[in-house]
Amino acid sequence: MADPLGSAATLPGTTTAGSGGSRPASGDRSDGLRVVVVGGGITGLLTAIRCVLAGHRVVLLERGPVPHPGATSFDQHRALRALVVGDRAATRRAAELHRRWRELDALLCDHLPGAGLYRRVGVLQALPPGLVPAAVATAAAAGVPLRIVHPSAYPLIGFPRGSGAVLEPHAGTLLADRVLHAAARWLRHHPDAELRPGREAVAVDADRARVRLADGTAETGDVVLVAAGPWTGALLDRPVELHRQTMVYLRPPAALAHAWAATPTAGGLGADGRAWLLPSVAGTLLKVSTDAVRREVTTLSGPDDDAGWAARVLAAGVVSDVDGYDVVRVKHCHYATAESGDTGFVRVGPAAWARPASGPDGFRTAPLAAEAVVAELATQSSFL
Repeated sequence: MADPLGSAATLPGTTTAGSGGSRPASGDRSDGLRVVVVGGGITGLLTAIRCVLAGHRVVLLERGPVPHPGATSFDQHRALRALVVGDRAATRRAAELHRRWRELDALLCDHLPGAGLYRRVGVLQALPPGLVPAAVATAAAAGVPLRIVHPSAYPLIGFPRGSGAVLEPHAGTLLADRVLHAAARWLRHHPDAELRPGREAVAVDADRARVRLADGTAETGDVVLVAAGPWTGALLDRPVELHRQTMVYLRPPAALAHAWAATPTAGGLGADGRAWLLPSVAGTLLKVSTDAVRREVTTLSGPDDDAGWAARVLAAGVVSDVDGYDVVRVKHCHYATAESGDTGFVRVGPAAWARPASGPDGFRTAPLAAEAVVAELATQSSFL
């Protein structure tokens, strides 16, 4: 059966496998914009790549190293799924992300065998039995492969009592921190990109495309794109709500390591159906969490009770017999949302755009946000 998502198309400025791999295009460009990108997380890095491929010159500013281990997008892995039960249009849009990430995988890995950043291990979703037919109908209408499975086939996972389950076999896991390192490496080797780590932005003049830095200097371009994640609100007057989520990283017992490596990413888990997990794929740890520990906060650096929040995650019933697993790490992740629900770039001045809210799906949707703002630059460049 042919893949309904289509084969990975070639990104602009690259060559296909068999012709020497992908190579940066020439740096001899006089008609592109000078773009200042603030933030070296997934949105900033992918936007910088898209700008370069579109013929612009990029300076990327990051308060720490690039990539920054303290960035909200720096993590072992993130889920990439398509199914939105009952919403075929949203499912089609999400399915497009599979193609986008396969393109990026080929670009950033330079077609090296075994170096894939997107592992299509499948995504499992637990559902009330009455919703399973709706899930199948949504997937069929959107052209997304889907299989009905029985929870008993996954004894390591804790499902809500009486739930059904469906599996997206073509979905999977993004190796998030490896994506960030690969994107930074690609930009370092491109003549039209300049990475400037250790340069903390403290203010953005959206009228003059000017960024003031903590050391008293400033960086000016034709355009400023602010992709500082939940720190964006401190640079621009854009109201957002900050959320904190606790994640627990587990090392499975040695006897179960092989089984976990073959387990898909899964959601809708636990006694209340609000938990999720990402499996031990490509040497990562098993990551579990639940929406029950997501809370609104007013600061990114406030005190938190690691043990208390972790205990709530472990008690959610995400993993069967969890007491036999080693807790290796507890991490708090932050993201921002807006009342409008918008998670893309918004124009904040004559020559400035920002992505102030990306929501919990900010990592997987970053390619679309980057493409959209670069397309906007193409329509606006003659007025800048």
